Amino acid sequence: MSKRVIIKDARLSSDKIIELKNINEQFFIMNGRRKTYHILTYGCQMNEHDSEKISGMLTSIGYEETDDDTNADLVIFNTCLIRENAELKVFGKLGEVKGLKRNNPNMLVAVCGCMMQKEEIREKVIKKFSFVDIIFGTNTIHELPGLIYNAEINKNKSIDIIENTELIYENMPKQRKFKYKALVNITYGCNNFCTYCVVPYVRGREKSREPEEIINEVKALAQDGCKEITLLGQNVNSYGSNLEKKFTFAELLYEINKIDGIERIRFMTSHPKDLTDDLIMAIKHCSKVCNHVHLPVQAGSNNILNKMNRKYTKEHYLDLVYKLKKEIPDVAITTDIIVGFPGETEEDFLETVDVVKNVQYDSAFTFLYSMREGTKAALMEDQIPDEVKHERFDRLLDVLYKIVLERNSQCIGHTYPVLVESTSKTSDNFLTGRTEHFRLVHFKGTEELLGQIVNVKITNVKTFHMEGEIV
Repeated sequence: MSKRVIIKDARLSSDKIIELKNINEQFFIMNGRRKTYHILTYGCQMNEHDSEKISGMLTSIGYEETDDDTNADLVIFNTCLIRENAELKVFGKLGEVKGLKRNNPNMLVAVCGCMMQKEEIREKVIKKFSFVDIIFGTNTIHELPGLIYNAEINKNKSIDIIENTELIYENMPKQRKFKYKALVNITYGCNNFCTYCVVPYVRGREKSREPEEIINEVKALAQDGCKEITLLGQNVNSYGSNLEKKFTFAELLYEINKIDGIERIRFMTSHPKDLTDDLIMAIKHCSKVCNHVHLPVQAGSNNILNKMNRKYTKEHYLDLVYKLKKEIPDVAITTDIIVGFPGETEEDFLETVDVVKNVQYDSAFTFLYSMREGTKAALMEDQIPDEVKHERFDRLLDVLYKIVLERNSQCIGHTYPVLVESTSKTSDNFLTGRTEHFRLVHFKGTEELLGQIVNVKITNVKTFHMEGEIV
């Protein structure tokens, strides 16, 4: 029998929060400005969405966001533990903030996210970066206002970590980065225990939100002008597995597809072992679900897939791709690939290259295997030397980039609806957006088009983006 997940309302209402809001309002009256906060977010879209919740809570108690961490009253590090590089970036930036804190003792510094769920890393931060005032984890985001109160008013170091919980907190305020597109959690945590991954240990076991909560959130977003939503989970395909009343991810897509105002539905990440025929048909028949499936393969060798505990074979994965392309001929398939997993032989690597050639991916996130303490893979023998990893990585990119460029080249002369997301980083006269297939497009236009879906004819392509003109 599936476990019952307890839903709690996280709307802010405690006496401490009310007092903190009053204190911040008095600060505004006395200083002519709001207290400011700056969030540095590392890692995946799940972390990005957590930062939106943190931002929403801070706004609700009287803070104002700033892009300048040097003068912020509160600096928050929302951390990632999946790759070593992200971890090192956090430690480097914390070193910089130490000087800011020395010059401004009233500045509060908080560290949260996946890194803080690991006891040894948490202890390292406490000892090496003693100036950090607040530490909280992935399961205690809702406690942030109380932690700020304790650090600011009581002058105590505030730490709140829960290793695992069956609680889901609804109705948390959110300060979304964009009005016209939004991230929506449908599950939290993970039950897959891939041998290279720390997510089940830092985000806990998988929990599904009730469908009514998700649908109501999406309806509210639509009423607020949102056009595109991305449904988030470590494995969206297994959505509903722990709900008391059976409800599948395919059924959820059909229901959200009915909501007026939403024009595009995306989702990630999609685990191959749970990609059912019903889900493929839902993608096919739901007019608003984008014809794009991010389907991480990680490796092409059955030997390595078994070591990774991925629970599918190369043959099963390719069969899924065949079904997707048969039912949805214009589907775009993207993936994640890890190079240099422990024990990977040259033959194993070539199996991965063979999958890339067979699938003809539209794009891929490629990673060198990064040893993560606490995972089974970190204890495996036959760790691959760095020089071998890098050599194979370069060879993989040589194959992959040619395929991606060829796939993009097939778009030249065609016109696609593009959701205008931002102005170009290099020119205010150019806009940036994505097709439903998640291809990035740059084109000439003005800011009033932001948030609109416009038709763009593709005139030129590169490996990582396309160029076009509005028609």
